[in-house]
Amino acid sequence: MYPYIKLITTLFKAKNSPKMNLDEKSVLNCRAGLTDIDVFVELNNARHLTYMEFGRWDFALRTGLLSLMRKNKWAFAVGGASVRYRRRIAFWKKFTVTTQVICHDGRWFYFLQETHIKDKVCSSALIKAAFTSKQGLVPATEVLAAYGKSTPNFDVPDWVNAWIDAESQRPWP
Repeated sequence: MYPYIKLITTLFKAKNSPKMNLDEKSVLNCRAGLTDIDVFVELNNARHLTYMEFGRWDFALRTGLLSLMRKNKWAFAVGGASVRYRRRIAFWKKFTVTTQVICHDGRWFYFLQETHIKDKVCSSALIKAAFTSKQGLVPATEVLAAYGKSTPNFDVPDWVNAWIDAESQRPWP
């Protein structure tokens, strides 16, 4: 079952946290609870992605993207993800989720998200995401224009381009 109470808590905390710019990294403090663990008594791999989703909600609210979504009646959709898992997060262990936009390709935004215990990275994900409307995908350039604040130059790093190229070659049913 989706952890709606944790999502509501995340949004409440984000509303009361300092505002951010698009080029900043958000940090979300979390704890691996009973409903997050698997049979090995550690954070389930799917829950890493759920907490990263909470990180994107925190980021969206604190940067003003969430209010922009509401104003324009947009939604938010993930179009792909590449995740690396390196360290376990045990039951009841405190960890953080960091979220930042690292670039866009004109259509999609690319987020780098990580889970950490202290200074050690536990998992890292490249998330391809976009805003959508009833007409379909809203290009990142249009979102940034509607954002109305100065935005940093979001050049696509070589490693992200390599991932985009690899994804374009992957067979699709």
